[in-house]
Amino acid sequence: MARIEVNHIRHSYLPNPQKDSDFALKEVHHTFEDGGAYALLGPSGCGKTTLLNIISGLLHPSHGRLLFNGRDVTNLSTQERNIAQVFQFPVIYDTMTVYDNLAFPLRNRRVPEADVDRKVRETLDMIDLASMANRKARRLTADQKQKISLGRGLVRSDVNAILFDEPLTVIDPHMKWVLRSQLKQLHRRFGYTMVYVTHDQTEALTFADRVVVMYDGEIVQIGTPAELFERPRHTFVGYFIGSPGMNVLPVALEGRTAKLGAQRIELPGVPKAEAGAVELGIRPEYVRLGREGMAVQVSKVEDVGRHKVVRANLEGREIAAVIGEDDEVPAEPKVRFDPAGINIYADSWRVEMGA
Repeated sequence: MARIEVNHIRHSYLPNPQKDSDFALKEVHHTFEDGGAYALLGPSGCGKTTLLNIISGLLHPSHGRLLFNGRDVTNLSTQERNIAQVFQFPVIYDTMTVYDNLAFPLRNRRVPEADVDRKVRETLDMIDLASMANRKARRLTADQKQKISLGRGLVRSDVNAILFDEPLTVIDPHMKWVLRSQLKQLHRRFGYTMVYVTHDQTEALTFADRVVVMYDGEIVQIGTPAELFERPRHTFVGYFIGSPGMNVLPVALEGRTAKLGAQRIELPGVPKAEAGAVELGIRPEYVRLGREGMAVQVSKVEDVGRHKVVRANLEGREIAAVIGEDDEVPAEPKVRFDPAGINIYADSWRVEMGA
């Protein structure tokens, strides 16, 4: 496995980039630790696949260096980097059997046949294709073919890293859950360095030990699922993580009080915000709906099974609150904000609050 250092990498698909907006990756400087399980999470066009392809060697960065265990590999090919990569859509040999598709990368490296057979059968069991080992790949469904691609990425034990580019797109929902769990178990067992690209927060949060959230060509936060939920460093992280996302409301500050229209909200501390547009962020799970607090007008109640999502208007702003499945909405509803869930942002970036 490898410790992967992304050293001030920038990349543009234009021949002569001049300004920040010309770069698909504005500047990324981060280390993926040896044996870590990471997810690159963000919307389409945020730069996550560009970064993955730079790590694998499919793209050469416009600026910066890439190091594996301290060795500069920026100009090395994918083969020389010893990377396994699984793509969004199946890349397999249709004329080979399922077994031979998995055996091919091992035989190319002259692995003894007994070891090939052991590794292939172990991987076939993992991806639930053991019963189809002798079938030609072209006869399989799209999701079965993608499972072969996953298997080819997992069958080798000598790789520096395994990279996944939205590998579960064509997999049915139940099998997605199974494969995510199996990938997690594999990581715990063998300690592979894994980097997994996805736009699906559920995939990212269930697979990764640390999630790298990307937005507009930059990394805006790196953290555990709990850190991303409790303390989003950027308002985009608050919007993107969680369902529904974080409420973000423009406020004015007076010491440890935030003013929203005619309402005054007590803060858990004094924000260290010196300038910029100030916003208060609070997740719906920390909005308390009851008969005390700030008056709201409820516009909709969504019953989503284990809880309800209440959509309401507070001082002309839409907010969401999460309440229990059996909780009632009062006739004259009011809301309070749990101080433990309050974050303050200046120009979209979270600021600390002093005592």
